[in-house]
Amino acid sequence: MNEFRVKGLSCGNCAMDLERQIRKLPHGEGATLHYSSARLVVDERIEMDRVRKILKSDGAIIQAALNGPGSAAALKAPFPMAEQANSCSSSDCGCSTDGDKHNHSHDHNHDHSHDHASHNHSHGDSQHEHSHGDHSHAHSHAGHGHDHAHGDDDHHGHDHSHSVGKGIYIELGISFALFLVALVAENSFPYSIIVILYLAAIGLSGWRTFWKGLRNLVQLRFTMDTLMTVALIGAVAIQEWKEAALVAILFGINELLEGLGMNRARQSMEKLLNAAPKEAILLENGQKRSIAVSDLIEGHTVLVSAGAQIPSDGTILTGNSSVNEAAITGESIPVDKQAGDTVFGGSLNQEGSLTIRIDKAFKQSSLAKILQLVQEAQESKTPTELFINRFSRYYTPAIMIIAALVMLIPPLFFGGEWRHWLYEGLAVLIVGCPCALILSSPVAILAGITKLAREGILVKGGAFLEQLGRIKIIAFDKTGTLTKGKPHVAAVQSWDDRFLPVTASMESGSSHPLATAIMSYMKEQRVEHETIETQTALGRGLTATIDGKSYVLGSPQLLDQLELSNAPEAKEKIESYREQGLTLVLLADESKVLGIFGLSDELRPETPEVVKELHRAGISRTVMLTGDHAISAKRMAEASGVRDYEASLLPEDKVDRIKELRKAGRVAMIGDGINDAPALATADLGIAMGKGTDSAIETADLVLMQDHLGKLPSAIRTAKLTNRIIAFNISISLGLKIIALLMTIPGWLTLWIAILSDMGATILVSLVSMILLLPSRKASSSTTSQAS
Repeated sequence: MNEFRVKGLSCGNCAMDLERQIRKLPHGEGATLHYSSARLVVDERIEMDRVRKILKSDGAIIQAALNGPGSAAALKAPFPMAEQANSCSSSDCGCSTDGDKHNHSHDHNHDHSHDHASHNHSHGDSQHEHSHGDHSHAHSHAGHGHDHAHGDDDHHGHDHSHSVGKGIYIELGISFALFLVALVAENSFPYSIIVILYLAAIGLSGWRTFWKGLRNLVQLRFTMDTLMTVALIGAVAIQEWKEAALVAILFGINELLEGLGMNRARQSMEKLLNAAPKEAILLENGQKRSIAVSDLIEGHTVLVSAGAQIPSDGTILTGNSSVNEAAITGESIPVDKQAGDTVFGGSLNQEGSLTIRIDKAFKQSSLAKILQLVQEAQESKTPTELFINRFSRYYTPAIMIIAALVMLIPPLFFGGEWRHWLYEGLAVLIVGCPCALILSSPVAILAGITKLAREGILVKGGAFLEQLGRIKIIAFDKTGTLTKGKPHVAAVQSWDDRFLPVTASMESGSSHPLATAIMSYMKEQRVEHETIETQTALGRGLTATIDGKSYVLGSPQLLDQLELSNAPEAKEKIESYREQGLTLVLLADESKVLGIFGLSDELRPETPEVVKELHRAGISRTVMLTGDHAISAKRMAEASGVRDYEASLLPEDKVDRIKELRKAGRVAMIGDGINDAPALATADLGIAMGKGTDSAIETADLVLMQDHLGKLPSAIRTAKLTNRIIAFNISISLGLKIIALLMTIPGWLTLWIAILSDMGATILVSLVSMILLLPSRKASSSTTSQAS
């Protein structure tokens, strides 16, 4: 598939219509026009000349190719989408993604279809062949930072987004001034002069809408431009000069403000996409040279100075610094790093210089995957949005029929005045403009996804954001989700002073997780020891000889194999620890047990408070699903505050439990391991921990990049707020129209009331959606404290 940046689209509803036209072309059935990102995806075999003509019918042009070796955008940055996030100054309504290969969806059986970064995406892949017969070129002018697109069908016309923006302001300003002059001088100037002033105001503010609407009318395509054109023609025909001018001006202002609302959301998304570093300092044969981040490969060594971004995921070879990982995890508190530590691409090195070995090419890095998925999420459609788009397809023709009935029925059957009811019918046309309705969902969804991405919560599509707001039950995996996923010493029983130093000497050379946990405890206790040579005795554990005495370190089974003087006392303590669900390690010499360690997986410090917050956020039931034994599961459930638990489960058992839970309501599953992937796919919403396995992250619909649960409650609140805003937007956009239409019954509806009701609904919908982008200090401060 070939991808192009498109500029000059007039509105989202029009973009959907353009997409439908392109899909009717040969090889055009898979074409998608993503209005929220101004991106066109078409088959390589499609005739680009015909595509350009269709786009040009709405005043749009192809600005640049986004993929292929010759595309300027592909050469400029790893993620060229960032450059186009704010490329349109007109209104944004979203676009259809029926043909989008990056689709994440639940069907009625709740099966998932996921095509993530490691799968076959249709863009950014060098293996695609691209046709360059369209002769599109992108020229960069120093000091300007705008692109000029040349195409065969646009007569080499230049598109300057900043100039177009200024032109709209100037035209609307002059139109409003002319309108005011005509209004004030209505009784002073000759009638013909007043008419000319009103017509000039109509022409300046409404000429774009008029020409597009006229073309649509000829082709029997019914869009908001068609409605407004018919309304303007009708108002002029019945000589309602003043109101026709006011309608044209207010509609122009409405489109401008509508675009500004979506552009605010786009700019927030653009900041995320611009997080990708562009260049790196490569160390090679003792020399330093600048290299594009996209050219980095695994094994390269780079130098990152203080204040610079780390170019890709890697391991620190030399240097110490504090690194801000907010671009990945959403956590603003810097993390101290030293030689041997891993770092994320896109993180900010705040202090000393670091020499880093690149472990992943940028396209495989954590940041690249995040940006890729955020782009896909930006372009995906929610079920609500898809319904609104389908509804609006029939809504506009229905409004024209209603307007015709309003014009004809009262004069024909009830003796009404023709001029009055023609006027009322024209007002109905204006009321019927679907802008606010179409904007009800996409602005809120884009703002919600952007807000969560800022906080390090990656939502893979708008449908999943809506689903998150409807979740009633959350099922947790235990290890690595509620717990840290690594053992720690929870209890110690010592009967001899030799217990700690001898154990430290024997475990110091081991890399076993239990040995690592014991050595961490020894470090905390500042136990002095020497590393000694140990042997592995089958069925007994580790053995060693120190100062002529033999020692054995292992499981409680040692008591059954050795005759030890304090065995009864040790067995009593062992039973006590086992009831607590602890894993046990014993040390014994030739005559007695010296001591016992009780180890367990450590509960994440934020877990109990997070579970409480989840219940406060509206989650009615929390369940822990684990393969661990029942005693350990019970202890962890009680400590975490999770209300129910299921123990000794295999992966297929977790799937069965999720299916049972779904009978009681919508279920989210949170996990981090490969064994959690089937359950994540079965749940209504799969949530993965950021440092979990690739299979879990790819199967999940939402990823917590911080690798802790601290921000999950605020994410749910954001999702619920998004759903409430969408419902409010739909209600207000339809409600105002219904009220305005009811005003036609007594004949009270005027053109200016009609345009103000449409304009008010559109502005209100955009402003209310922007609430999602406001920072929540309370949420951010509380979750940060939990995580710390």
